[in-house]
Amino acid sequence: MRRRWMVLGVVAVLVVATLAVVGVRWWRDAHRSDLARALDLAAPAERYSFTDWAGVRRALDVPEDSSARALRTLLDDGYDADLTAASALEESAELLRSEYGWSPADLDWELLAQAEDGVLVVAALGEDADVDELADRLAGLGYERPGEEDGVWRGGEELVARISAKTGEPGSPVLQYVALDADAGVVRTSDSAAHLEAVLASDLGAPEEVDDVADAAGDALTAAVYTGRHTCTALAMSQADEIDQASADRLVEEAGGISPVRAFAMAVRPGRDVVVAMSFEDDERARRNADTRAVLAAGPAPGQGGTFAERFDLGEVSADGTVVRLALDPVDGAAVFSDLSTGPVLFATC
Repeated sequence: MRRRWMVLGVVAVLVVATLAVVGVRWWRDAHRSDLARALDLAAPAERYSFTDWAGVRRALDVPEDSSARALRTLLDDGYDADLTAASALEESAELLRSEYGWSPADLDWELLAQAEDGVLVVAALGEDADVDELADRLAGLGYERPGEEDGVWRGGEELVARISAKTGEPGSPVLQYVALDADAGVVRTSDSAAHLEAVLASDLGAPEEVDDVADAAGDALTAAVYTGRHTCTALAMSQADEIDQASADRLVEEAGGISPVRAFAMAVRPGRDVVVAMSFEDDERARRNADTRAVLAAGPAPGQGGTFAERFDLGEVSADGTVVRLALDPVDGAAVFSDLSTGPVLFATC
């Protein structure tokens, strides 16, 4: 009898442990940001640009309204607030609204994923979206219906040009090919049929280090997320002139040196503060870079002009595992996100 109770006790402990693990995973999934969920629905890429259109509408107090006037207000106010610079759909917003049946006026969010072999946009449709109706619209516009519901609708450059000419509104190359995903509630578009087909056939999700910096960024109204390779090109001081490069070299040496970045994220949060997250090879490198990059982010901004202090107040800088997180509080009138999500940016250089 005693042996039986011991076995039952072990089983009970295993059940409790299993439920605890499941509970933790459920909690993490339930509390993931829309940025993190968006990355799960895209294929691996070098550069990701995210816009939380539902969050932007709330932040700007613009109602969800499919009228042309409401859309124009959203885009104008979003531009002034530096919340739409990451969008790949802004230029074609009115064309999308009038012809495709969805636009930034009613999307939940949008993610642009730029890879070497093509560009992908993932757009999360609102709760009221009717995917069957969107499919009918594509057919009416002249897209070739796929053999399967989740296949690629083929349009092409000439079709998008005809739709644009008919309406007088610009059409983006990423609208050439479209795939509807009713289960995930998203529409995917691309400038390449082959790239979109490859995305649909592949395992979705971003590289682990990209997920790490996106998680550190948290909830975002808009964000730029880069792999290390793209960071070390797009934000590098090599883009600056020789005088600024020499100044940067001196400042980096005085700060204590830096390590290569494995992934980078810059995000504007709902409170309009900005978060920068950078991933490094190991915990020790992250701790060292938290110190040196804090010094760099509080000093001169060669290649950008002036100082970083003229653009933002530097808040807490921390290292958590391999990820360094910098909190930036933009000064009034400073477009920190659109200015510093492209290089050269000294505190993000490799």
